[in-house]
Amino acid sequence: MYQPIVELSGAEWAGRESNDDVIQALEQGGVLYFPGMAFEMSAQEQRLLRADLRDPKARNISQPARGVVKGATGTPEELELLNAMMRRYRHQALQLVNEMFPRYSAHLRIEPTSYRPTEVASRVQSWRADDRRLHVDAFPSRPNRGERILRVFSNLNPQQPRMWRVGESFEAMAQQFLPLIPAFRPWEARLLRSLRITKSLRSEYDHMMLQLHDHMKRDLRYQREAPRTVAAFAPGSTWVCFSDQTLHAVDSGQFMLEQTFFMPPQHQYRPDQSPLGILTRLKGRELQGARL
Repeated sequence: MYQPIVELSGAEWAGRESNDDVIQALEQGGVLYFPGMAFEMSAQEQRLLRADLRDPKARNISQPARGVVKGATGTPEELELLNAMMRRYRHQALQLVNEMFPRYSAHLRIEPTSYRPTEVASRVQSWRADDRRLHVDAFPSRPNRGERILRVFSNLNPQQPRMWRVGESFEAMAQQFLPLIPAFRPWEARLLRSLRITKSLRSEYDHMMLQLHDHMKRDLRYQREAPRTVAAFAPGSTWVCFSDQTLHAVDSGQFMLEQTFFMPPQHQYRPDQSPLGILTRLKGRELQGARL
C-alpha cells in the first residue's frame, strides 16, 4: 500500500540498515523522512547560509561529482569552503544509500550535488519550471530511457521547515493523464536530437514522462484538488525519495542540500514498481526505446 511519508528515527548517517517495509515504501514512491538526521555544519560553513551566494544567472548552485562548484559567487575562501561542504554531503548521502539499499550500490551513477539557498516561496518562474506545482521530475534535454532518479535532501535552515506537498501514487496519476498524451513520434525524437535540443534520442518513456510532468503542472484543477499530504521537513532533517515517481511540490523553504543518483530500474528490488514498469503495464506492451 502506498505511503506518502514514512518517518524513521535516529540521527546517524552511517550504519543504517533497512527492511522490506522501508524498501517497499521507497519503491512505491513514498518519502523516507529522517527528522533527527542533520547534516552538521561547522561555524565557518554557517557563513554560507546566504541567498546572495547563488549567481543570479544560475538556477541553483551545483557541483559535479568530479569538479568544482558552479553557479556560485563569493570570495575564493568561501568558494573553497562551499566545495568542501558539498563534497562531504555527497559522501554522506552515498554512504546512506549504499548501507540502506545494498542492492543499489554497484549500479548508482553519481550526479551533481546541489545547494539551494534561495527562498522557494518568492521565486518567480514559468509554470513549467515552477516546483511549487505538483510534479514528477523529468528532463527535457536529457533523455534517460527509464533510469531512476534517487535524491537525498537535507534542510540546512536553522529556523524554518521546508514545506512540501506529496501527492497521490504515480500509478493513480498516470491512469488519469495517460489518455491525454499524444502518441510518441520517433521522427520527432530524431529531429530534436539533430537540432541538439536533446543530448540523445528521446524514448517513448521520456516522451510520456515529460507529458505527464507538463499535464500535471498545467492542470490548475488538478493542482487544487489532487490528493496530497503536507510535509514540514524540520530544520536539521533529511529525506529521500525517487523524485521521478514521487509527486511533489515545494511550497516554501530556503537553504537545502540535495544529492542526485541515477540507477537503471532493473537493479531495484522490485523493477515492476518503477515508473517504467508501471507505464509498461498500463500500456500493455514494451515502450519504444526503453525496456526493463
